[in-house]
Amino acid sequence: MSSSTPHTAKLDRILADAQRERESGYRDKALRMYPHVCGRCAREFAGKRLSELTVHHRDHNHDNNPQDGSNWELLCLYCHDNEHSRYTDQQYYAEGSTSSPTIAKATHNPFAALAGLMKKD
Repeated sequence: MSSSTPHTAKLDRILADAQRERESGYRDKALRMYPHVCGRCAREFAGKRLSELTVHHRDHNHDNNPQDGSNWELLCLYCHDNEHSRYTDQQYYAEGSTSSPTIAKATHNPFAALAGLMKKD
């Protein structure tokens, strides 16, 4: 992803660095607090594979980082993606949601003329 101006590129770098710093703070803390096991599939992670273990925010608010870690759980990359997909689907299909899809009633009957076609002359 390239930026259009040097000023925008610098701002993008600053924001990315700030986000990385924030994430590394709670990630390091979560890795010290919890066993290195995915909270969904129970796979264990160690060494180089520890990078595949992510910190999931239970309330989906990345700014909610209590010091006791009560909003965090460790999930592997796959389970983390699955959890966010499920959350997105839930929001999309929630009753009363303005983004919920509307399902139109079918009005076309593909067999309407079938009786006439099957009539023997």
